[in-house]
Amino acid sequence: MAASDEQPGRQRLDKWLWFARVVKTREDAAHLVESGKVRLNGQKTLKPGHGVRPGDVLTIVLNTRVRVLHVEDMAERRGSAEARRDAG
Repeated sequence: MAASDEQPGRQRLDKWLWFARVVKTREDAAHLVESGKVRLNGQKTLKPGHGVRPGDVLTIVLNTRVRVLHVEDMAERRGSAEARRDAG
C-alpha cells in the first residue's frame, strides 16, 4: 500500500512496527500481527493493515517479553538503529 493510500493521521500496523524497529523486517511485523501476538488498545487484531494513529497503545508479545508501546506519532521512513538504541 502506498503512503498516499493510507488515511491521513494513520499508518499500517505492520509498517509502524517495522519503522519503530520492533522487528527486523516488515514481513516479520506482518507475521507477528497475524499470529495474534499484538493487541491494539486492548483488542487482539490479526490484520497487519489495520491502521494505528497517535494515542493508540500496542501490547506486543515478543519472544518471552510483553512490551507495551504508546504510539506518539507517525514516521515517513524507518529510523536509524542508533536512534533506536538511544531510545532504550
